[in-house]
Amino acid sequence: MSAHMQIGEVATRTGLSLRTLRYYEEVGLVAPSARSAGGFRLYTALDVDRFELIKRMKPLDFSLEDMRGLLGVVDALDAEPDDAERARLLGELESLRAAAEERVDTLRTRLAWAEEFAAGLDERVRAQRDR
Repeated sequence: MSAHMQIGEVATRTGLSLRTLRYYEEVGLVAPSARSAGGFRLYTALDVDRFELIKRMKPLDFSLEDMRGLLGVVDALDAEPDDAERARLLGELESLRAAAEERVDTLRTRLAWAEEFAAGLDERVRAQRDR
């Protein structure tokens, strides 16, 4: 992998649309690490990791502010804070982890309902075909 990727390669790697990548830049979640001489956005593997983190938060309905907060915590932890700051940041990270678990449980329940619904429709279709 080259040191920098253009936005199209980032879109391919993450499965996010060009519009979504640009939107995340516009709202300040991920900025390109550099620009080419022609003005094209250039991203690093670390930028791609940030996009992946955001992508994984989206289905759990985390807000942009939550996403921004998590990215801030990750950045602050990577900066090797002192012990007190590290403990505070880990507390924030734990709160987000607990919220994510709760949202995953809700999604599992909704998925079970959706599977029951689909199975019920399947039974109805088979019953109608067997008439």
